[in-house]
Amino acid sequence: MTEADQQYMQHLRLETANLAKKIEQLEVSKRRFLGRDISSCSYEELQGIDRQLEQSLRKIRARKDHVFSEQIEQLKAKERILLEENAKLREKSNGTRLPNWQPLIQEKEAATNCSQSSRSTSSLDQDHVETELFIGLPRNSLLITQTGCS
Repeated sequence: MTEADQQYMQHLRLETANLAKKIEQLEVSKRRFLGRDISSCSYEELQGIDRQLEQSLRKIRARKDHVFSEQIEQLKAKERILLEENAKLREKSNGTRLPNWQPLIQEKEAATNCSQSSRSTSSLDQDHVETELFIGLPRNSLLITQTGCS
């Protein structure tokens, strides 16, 4: 075995030892984040873990809110398209002009905006539920909306 081979082998041994140490540190960190093996942590270490967890939660919640907002917008757009399509199909099948769906769409958006503003002022732990019930044909329908807004 040449001198270069021996140096390379020594380098690999050091690299292996360093990686093993890093893996162990990551496993300890993971256990602590999961709440295991924290009895030996000092107050400062616990504060650091707490700060990291809070920061992670903020990022997760922000991403979740963003994804929900995108989904809500997509569903609202789909709802508008379906309402317009439904009105066209009813008009076509009955041969009569039905009322414009725009007031209904605007009323729904107003209720949604109200619920969003009440949600932003309320606690994060409270959930807001909005329910609707349509009874009868569109021109004679009775819309029952229940929201948390005053």
